[in-house]
Amino acid sequence: MESVRRRVAEFSVEARDLYLSQSVPYLDEPPDPLQFYRDWIGPNKPCIIRNAFNHWPALSRWTPQYLREKVGSKVISVAVTPNGYADAVSGDRFVMPEERQMSFSSVLDIIEGKVEVGGVFYIQKQCSNLLQELPELTDDLQPHVPWMSSALGKLPDAVNFWLGDQNAVTSMHKDHYENLYCVVSGEKHFILLPPTDRPFIPYGWYQPAVYRQRDDGDFDVVDLSDSEKVPWIPLDPLDPDLERYPQYQQARPLRCTVKAGEMLFLPSLWFHHVRQSHGCTAVNFWYDMEYDIKYNYFQLLEALSDVTAAT
Repeated sequence: MESVRRRVAEFSVEARDLYLSQSVPYLDEPPDPLQFYRDWIGPNKPCIIRNAFNHWPALSRWTPQYLREKVGSKVISVAVTPNGYADAVSGDRFVMPEERQMSFSSVLDIIEGKVEVGGVFYIQKQCSNLLQELPELTDDLQPHVPWMSSALGKLPDAVNFWLGDQNAVTSMHKDHYENLYCVVSGEKHFILLPPTDRPFIPYGWYQPAVYRQRDDGDFDVVDLSDSEKVPWIPLDPLDPDLERYPQYQQARPLRCTVKAGEMLFLPSLWFHHVRQSHGCTAVNFWYDMEYDIKYNYFQLLEALSDVTAAT
């Protein structure tokens, strides 16, 4: 088993030398669909694309005033946490946010500092919430990205809307979607690790729980006792505990900032951690590739990493 562990780690290092960049490359214009598949989707490499959605009215329209006028009265799902960390390990729990129904204007009041409340509020519901909860905004952008849809031969499975302040953080995780992340205003700060770095990324199994805010403003952590344990990454890449997780020293994270008007192609199964500027708005398109060949390939690497870590 030690030889398998060593070979899996060597493979991760070889992958960097063979095809991975030391930084996230930029494309200056929307790509040709076939070329994009060959150069980025197939090799599973991220890139930032400029000038890919300059024609969206949202880039100039989505001011707080416009959003109030357009969807201010709409009641939407908002994630509320004491510290900005939603869906993250806290102690020996995997804690999810309190999901609260609020008007869009109420969220803007909090983000703009017009109302003082305890906790961090983040519009981040990932179930195609742009189409389901905010259809009034769909005229301000395209319902899909034509060249990406052409490259994959399908439409996106979800289109999500994001709005929050600088305290909202997305903990390190991975998705099985090909992800196009479009920043409309502000900027997003990403830490990325390829699937081949999986042997260096710690996982644990945690009791799921949710935050509940009390009347005095403090938060309780309430166990979901009927739910099975959740596998999640306990490590914070902003302040990694290398004494507890020494293998992470072998990982080589990439850092990039995606600014307003830029689009990040985040390939499936890449690990990512996300922060943002205050009041940042973004839209992302998820294309489900769970049954793609490369998905199965990286799932095998995941299984080998789990086996070697457990022995």
